[in-house]
Amino acid sequence: MLASPVPGRVGATAVGLTTGSRRSALSSRHVLGIGIVGGALSGLLGVGGGTVMVPLLVLWAAVPQRDAHAISLGAIIPISIVGVLTYGIAGEIRPGDAIALAIGSMVGARLGAGLLVRASDRTLKLGFGIFLVAVAVTMVSAR
Repeated sequence: MLASPVPGRVGATAVGLTTGSRRSALSSRHVLGIGIVGGALSGLLGVGGGTVMVPLLVLWAAVPQRDAHAISLGAIIPISIVGVLTYGIAGEIRPGDAIALAIGSMVGARLGAGLLVRASDRTLKLGFGIFLVAVAVTMVSAR
């Protein structure tokens, strides 16, 4: 069991969520499918965790918004390792830029995680939905 930064939350397990004494098992088939889709899109497009896995966990596996964010964050490291190895072998990584991005991202992740534990599910869903729409519009309209 993992320690949780969320007050009153006990932690999470690999295929289930534990909140206090209530346990909600996730379907391993759903989680595996979400992982395959998220991993494939992560490798192909550089996205996966937030833009694919969170909505699928919420909509397909009925995971609460906050828990979906936490599960997705837990999946980032293995996804990143595979992507770095694949792109590294192909010579496509610029180490200086990657290190600078990682340092900034670690600071930002700490700030974001602090906000995550205080935001309501409704606020998270609204903010996340607005973010996804803004990214989609920006990507489609970019030259």
